[in-house]
Amino acid sequence: MMLTTEEQIQYNRHLILDKIGEEGQLKLKRAKVLVIGAGGLGCPILQYLTAAGVGTLGVIDDDVVDQSNLQRQILYTIDDVGVSKAEAAVKRLSRLNPFVKFNVYNQKLTIKNALLIFEKYDIIVDGSDNFQTRYLSNDAAILTNKPLVYGSIFKFEGQLSVFNFNGSASYRCLYPTPPSPGSIPNCSEIGVVGVLPGIIGSLQANEVLKIVCGIGEVLANRLMIFDVLSMRQMMLNYKRTSNADIQKLEDNYDFFCGITPAKTEITLEELKQGFEKYNLLDVREDWERTQHHIGGQHIPLGQLSSRFSEINSDKPLVVYCKSGMRSKKAIDFLEEQKVNFELINLKNGLN
Repeated sequence: MMLTTEEQIQYNRHLILDKIGEEGQLKLKRAKVLVIGAGGLGCPILQYLTAAGVGTLGVIDDDVVDQSNLQRQILYTIDDVGVSKAEAAVKRLSRLNPFVKFNVYNQKLTIKNALLIFEKYDIIVDGSDNFQTRYLSNDAAILTNKPLVYGSIFKFEGQLSVFNFNGSASYRCLYPTPPSPGSIPNCSEIGVVGVLPGIIGSLQANEVLKIVCGIGEVLANRLMIFDVLSMRQMMLNYKRTSNADIQKLEDNYDFFCGITPAKTEITLEELKQGFEKYNLLDVREDWERTQHHIGGQHIPLGQLSSRFSEINSDKPLVVYCKSGMRSKKAIDFLEEQKVNFELINLKNGLN
């Protein structure tokens, strides 16, 4: 495998850089990297790996672009709202570097497809935003013997590490058990400063380049914590434990993370066939409600504990949000209050 004349021009600054040069650039060209998530972390990861000339990039994400994403997911424009993130990302990235091959997986990572997809790549990069996917990615990476570059963000703080690199520790060594459901809110509930995923995602891309080119000190067995408000960085050491000895995938990662299915659910299609039979409750935020809704009362999840007495009780109540997760939390709360009407979750939310 050689670099074409056009590639030599494209990658000139790498080719004249000691520790990379032509040998390193050829390693990048041969590399196959899978990026999980094309959101806040995925955007900078994908942009820098594409620009660096990673030969094959896989992108897996089943979500679509929302206008609220544009504050931090800078691959997208207002014209992409409603479009598949994976497809919109690759369309833009192809214009950045025509020498990269892209594989689009417009689907959710699951126990059914994880091992099959991971087998095709050299390195896995986790840009997901939920614990189910993080544990699944960790376990699948161990079973397929792939390094896993991890990043996460929370308000003004980010974390970074590399798992399963040359026998190093795993995500389960650092976090043996998942947090209780609802104990750590996501960015749609508490927000996130827009530049944070750009910083952490860029550092994740940097770890990939180091692994591929065999340079520097890979962030294995160490967790970097970065605070953008104080600009302080903390480095924590941790060791491999028996938790890294994964033999098979969990049967159900939702259940493993303490997420149980709602007792009663209804799809949007089923709801449309009988709107008049139900009361509706939208538990999203005000700005989400302004963009789009399907009617009913509106009480944001954070206000539900003080306002649940306002809910109409003459019909079964269908609770909805964007993905079906916040609505389930709302139902769990209402069940604790022993309300006297039937509670139904809108399956997968407005997605």
